[in-house]
Amino acid sequence: MSKIYIFIGILSIFLMTSCISNKDLVYIQDANSKNQATTIQEVALKPYRLKVGDVVSIRIKALDPKLVEMFNPSPSNDLATDAQSFYFDGFTVDDHGSIRIPVLGEVPVLGLTFEEIRQKIEKQLLENYFNKEADIFVTVKLAGLPYTINGEINSPGTKTLFQDKVTILEAVANSGDITLVGNRKEVVLIRQYPHGTEIHSVDLTSVDVMKSPYYHIQPNDYIYIKPLKQKTWGVGTNGLQSFTTIFSALSLVLTTYLIIKNN
Repeated sequence: MSKIYIFIGILSIFLMTSCISNKDLVYIQDANSKNQATTIQEVALKPYRLKVGDVVSIRIKALDPKLVEMFNPSPSNDLATDAQSFYFDGFTVDDHGSIRIPVLGEVPVLGLTFEEIRQKIEKQLLENYFNKEADIFVTVKLAGLPYTINGEINSPGTKTLFQDKVTILEAVANSGDITLVGNRKEVVLIRQYPHGTEIHSVDLTSVDVMKSPYYHIQPNDYIYIKPLKQKTWGVGTNGLQSFTTIFSALSLVLTTYLIIKNN
């Protein structure tokens, strides 16, 4: 019987270690706050510079709308259609770092900010097509901010948010949140740079995540949520599940032991 007690003790220890701690589930924890207001100074967000594969939305307005019809896609009242049409009507940065615009032709934009592109297009249009009296107005934006999220997330896949800025927490929330067995402390973010691909790790449970240069995602970021060890063990994600599993295992062991003892 002493072996049974040892086995029960081992299972009890395993029960205590198999449950997922509250510290592994809560986002943006601040150990020093003690229920007081906390002020976080975010890292200054640098202007985004275009990369190959980005899709840009360019809108040109003028006093006479007919003058700019050829530059602008026809409007749609369907939001879903609008989201899909950006792929066809937007301007994609090609492998040479350029976009093709009517009248202007190939316009190099690789590494430029939206403001730099706006100024460049306005200048070329005034020189090649319009005059100053046309009073043109150009807006340049990303045609949505696409990202891919996978792993222990409730709604994996490629998403597109039509916002100028998106934090990694917003990306997670837009994908149905991380599952109970997802590792919030070591979220993997894979980002493309002109010099190649880099892999970063982000701790979403720490308040310092808002100071991270990876707090705001960029177009075509890949986010992977790794599983916690508890999922591999298969015991349970909370105390009740773990207790039920271990109690069932104990009942089987005790039943087997009694059958063997009585025979």
